[in-house]
Amino acid sequence: MCELCEKTGGDLVWQNGLCRVVLVEDGDYPGFCRVILNRHVAEMTDLPMDERMALMKVVFFVEEAVRDVLAPDKVNLASLGNVIPHLHWHVIPRFTGDRHFPNPIWGHALRPESVPQAPGWRQILESRLREALG
Repeated sequence: MCELCEKTGGDLVWQNGLCRVVLVEDGDYPGFCRVILNRHVAEMTDLPMDERMALMKVVFFVEEAVRDVLAPDKVNLASLGNVIPHLHWHVIPRFTGDRHFPNPIWGHALRPESVPQAPGWRQILESRLREALG
């Protein structure tokens, strides 16, 4: 069975009938979010156009909230699904001091640990996401 069909995929912040937004527990990547489709579909083109647009709207709201709260140097958006073929988007704030920068977070680490984020970022981001997404 599919892991994202059986489990939330992170700490649930928001959801509607189409998708959910979760925060990923990763000390090296504070603010790492996933936007996960609520039903099992593998590819964006498996969705009707209105659902594609609605899902991407959520991804863009999440990216904007992450940028507003954490002010990263870059944001990575990725929809891979090679390990879990369930449609989901990664929204990953990147900082020049993170473990892998400028490499992908799944690549070879260049530093032993990431630069920590300011305390309180999580509550602010969760609040901002709920406000932006309704």
